[in-house]
Amino acid sequence: MTIIRQLLILAFFICLLTSCEPAPNNPNTTVSSASPSPTASASPSPANTGTASAQLTLPLLDALLTDEKFVARAKENLKLSDEQIESLKRVSSEQVARLREANAEDLDATDGDPRERAEQELRTILGEQKARELATFANEYWSKGDPAEPSNDTAQMLPGLNAVPTDTRVVVNIPAFRMDLFQDGSLVKSYKVGIGYPEFPLPQGLRKAQTIIFNPTWTPPDSPWVAEMKNVTPGETVAAGDKDNPLGPIKIPIGLPSLIHGGKSPAKIGKFASHGCVGLTNSQVKDFAALLAKASNTNEISDKSINTYLEDKERTQTVKLNQTVPVELRYETIVLEDDGKLHIYKDVYAQDTNTEENLRRVLEAHGVRFEDLSEQQRTEALNALNAMSANPQAAASPSPSASPEKKSARKKTPAKPQNEVVIDLAKAQKGYPVPVNLDTGSGNKPATDKRRKSTD
Repeated sequence: MTIIRQLLILAFFICLLTSCEPAPNNPNTTVSSASPSPTASASPSPANTGTASAQLTLPLLDALLTDEKFVARAKENLKLSDEQIESLKRVSSEQVARLREANAEDLDATDGDPRERAEQELRTILGEQKARELATFANEYWSKGDPAEPSNDTAQMLPGLNAVPTDTRVVVNIPAFRMDLFQDGSLVKSYKVGIGYPEFPLPQGLRKAQTIIFNPTWTPPDSPWVAEMKNVTPGETVAAGDKDNPLGPIKIPIGLPSLIHGGKSPAKIGKFASHGCVGLTNSQVKDFAALLAKASNTNEISDKSINTYLEDKERTQTVKLNQTVPVELRYETIVLEDDGKLHIYKDVYAQDTNTEENLRRVLEAHGVRFEDLSEQQRTEALNALNAMSANPQAAASPSPSASPEKKSARKKTPAKPQNEVVIDLAKAQKGYPVPVNLDTGSGNKPATDKRRKSTD
């Protein structure tokens, strides 16, 4: 199999495992009430200091090990033997098979921390030093691609917290499940998206969009999970428009291993829904492709031409953008928006970002000191940091608000999972833009965010 084919298989493999259902939790937004809820402690979990750095998991390693260039670089740079590579392939593919059998790739936690599991296996096979070197190399390769490939790009990640673009670019904030398209510094439209499962996290860093591909084909990899799929054979191309092709009508490559693509049901938007990609519904991806083309001055793509391309489902059409568009994949769990609302998101990839130190930095970046907040606001913020951390500490029981008779007669229902807490900070005068024409993937016509109207 050629290197190009291997790379295509890798790129598709990461995004396109389709028989696994999304996480059962709905991201629910909670607007903090006037009276704060006391907690035992607002201290976040300590940082992970293990060998495997931020994102490396065994399924992620399994995907990378199908890339011949990655294997060659690892053997050359880290002096790994063929026997060690085969051992790594064995343990990583076994983990993928276990996840498939348990239908558990989409859970926050299966049988332990996936990064800790990867760390232990790497240490057993390679030893402490080599394990650390491979984890660092794999994470770099996952986030940036082959470091040996030349790049002439001058675009950079925007500096600072909650940075607002002044150019044309796409910003994806992973824990917010949100993607924004900016044109010449103005926010054109916002989308709710699906993100990578914790075992297959969406990479972080700067990528680029250069082409839009209509009616993409799919090549399944030679992996255990493929054997369980009907009508699909590893290495054989699944035609565009085929019911077994999970890419949807459009994909936008943004650099190995990730895509922005359609094919997601509305139920998967705002949840874990992919294997290293940004997932959209078919309606969303058609809308995004049209706006991306306009923002990049690609006149060859219009609503009419998109419909023409998609009419012939068996014909794949690739259109190059006239202007490369940077794509920022951010991980910001604390965001202050320009309507004065502080958003604290769930630390979905357990990066230990919901700390008081990070909160202070975000506030100061927007001209607000933590000490300037009211006691109630400080309490609410610290409670939210704890609640949205990867491992929140137990909260104290709230004071009863109803009589024992009423409470005893009331049937208890399980609390809904919560992925966001919003706190109103009247002192904030600037921040990241609130959503514009937010498309939630529900199929309803998006409308300009109501909060935006009130601040104009």
